[in-house]
Amino acid sequence: MIGILALQGNYHAHIRVLDGLNISAMEIKYPDQLNSINGLIIPGGESTTINDLMARVGFHDEIKRFSKKKPILGTCAGLIMMSASIKNDSQITTLNILDIEVARNAYGRQTDSFIGEINIRINDQNLNAKAPFIRAPKILKIGDSVEVLSKHNSDIVAVKSGNHYGLTFHPELSGITFFHNYIFAKQNEAIKENNAA
Repeated sequence: MIGILALQGNYHAHIRVLDGLNISAMEIKYPDQLNSINGLIIPGGESTTINDLMARVGFHDEIKRFSKKKPILGTCAGLIMMSASIKNDSQITTLNILDIEVARNAYGRQTDSFIGEINIRINDQNLNAKAPFIRAPKILKIGDSVEVLSKHNSDIVAVKSGNHYGLTFHPELSGITFFHNYIFAKQNEAIKENNAA
């Protein structure tokens, strides 16, 4: 079972992607629900609002604890929440799951959103895709533990660190199932194998 943090943002689109891949999914609205899932998606949305709603119910520490053992995918605002620091916002309490520094809304307003051609490489898998960047953040710095998976022009747009992945774009809005399938289908298979042993 994969959870989607369902406090704010377009989490329904992630659920539709997982449903299309036959991966069981559930909305996560309270920290104790993390005990029922094997992976988590932190979706795009408004990062300040997501941060405030997370703080109200005590999600920050629980997601950090969850991340020690299970994979997390963050898209757009989700990537911001997973970062170590935000250059242009000191009010958000980040999760420090990815050793990166980001800038919020780095490309401008909603009207400055665009579709960009990207190439993604993970191990021996490769994908060319058109990715939507909607009020997207930019990754400004990465630590030694962070692997770059994709760039658009010179901007880093996809990263990996251990079991965790961060994207500055919205795969769930463009039919890109690559990440959901790679991260969470593999996780489900490992769980099935362990249960059968």
